[in-house]
Amino acid sequence: MKLGRVIGSMVATIKPEAMRGLKLLIVRPLTAQLDVEGEPFVATDASVQAGQGDLVTYEASREAALLHDPWFIPVDHAIVGIVEQHAYEDEGGR
Repeated sequence: MKLGRVIGSMVATIKPEAMRGLKLLIVRPLTAQLDVEGEPFVATDASVQAGQGDLVTYEASREAALLHDPWFIPVDHAIVGIVEQHAYEDEGGR
C-alpha cells in the first residue's frame, strides 16, 4: 500500500458499465514523511468514504482492479482506506 492525499474529484459522463456508481478522486502520492512523491492521478474509491483533504492508502495496477466487484475493472489506482493517524520514524531511530 502507498500513501496519498485526496486533492479533488472527477466526474466521468461515459465509462464502462462495471464502473457505474464508483467515485473518482484525484490523489497526490506522498512519501512516508508526507512529502510529495509524484504527479497526481485519478483513483476509484474502494473505501467508499474518502473525500477532499483525506490522507489515504491506495493500491496500483492489478491489485487496484481486484478491489471492486466485479473484479478486473479498467482502473490503475484504487483507494483502500483512510489514514486516521500517521507516525514516521526513520531507520536511525530519530
